[in-house]
Amino acid sequence: MDREKTARLNVVLSMFIYGTIGLFVRYIPLPSSVIALARGVIGSLFLVLVLLLRRTWLSWAAIRAVLPRLCATGAMLGFNWILLFESYRYTTVATATLCYYMAPIILVALSPFVFKERMSLRKLLCVLAALLGMVFVSGVAKGGLPAAGELRGVFLALCAAVLYALIVISNKKLNGLSAYERTIMQLIISAIVLLPYDALTGAFTGLVLSPRTLLLLVTVGVVHTGVAYYLYFGAVEHLKSQTLAILSYIDPVVAVLLSALILHEPLGLLGALGAVLILGAALICELPEKEKAKPS
Repeated sequence: MDREKTARLNVVLSMFIYGTIGLFVRYIPLPSSVIALARGVIGSLFLVLVLLLRRTWLSWAAIRAVLPRLCATGAMLGFNWILLFESYRYTTVATATLCYYMAPIILVALSPFVFKERMSLRKLLCVLAALLGMVFVSGVAKGGLPAAGELRGVFLALCAAVLYALIVISNKKLNGLSAYERTIMQLIISAIVLLPYDALTGAFTGLVLSPRTLLLLVTVGVVHTGVAYYLYFGAVEHLKSQTLAILSYIDPVVAVLLSALILHEPLGLLGALGAVLILGAALICELPEKEKAKPS
């Protein structure tokens, strides 16, 4: 199997793993901030171990040059997880995941202000389609407002999406670091930030770790973070960005299917239509636009 096929397979596998995280988090009876902390600690330890086994080292000079921005993105990553995990407690995994996948749309909406990019008609239509999809997914289109808990879950997932969009924007300005180095450092920093946060908010009070809970935490840390990140970022340099954009949508599709098949959380007809609008709009936004032919 050539390098490109292996890379594509690794990305598909990593996206499938990402798509199952909601299922695992749902069954961890711990505060979301504690789950996020465990994910950062275990995931970063796993990736550091991989570096040691491969006898490769981090570029400390390059890291020091962008350390303030790394600290900011690492902190945002930790709170991004907290918001997403907390949203699973109030709404379905499918709804939370679809709201979270508004991040590419938020990024497109911010691009004219942040990157001075032109808002094309295609992108504007995609933003409007995704917003309509959000109306369907959130349940507002069914008539009246959804229950307060459901709305809270939608709001938390959307906040997580905003944070993720900000992380992407910040990462575009982290020059001199490979995606792998950037990821390890952000995981480590997220754990460093979340530890005092959990201590100050009393998240550790009365904490009970059963064998099942520990197994689930280790799975989220090792499999959903360490292994998935290793597979994905090891494949990034061997694939085109367009290929990565298309394959990334395996994640929400898997999450939606598992939500319906295992957790028995069907979206319904309007929800399914909303899912198509959100994921379709986000995917089309990420595909390159045809350049107009210049007159000769």
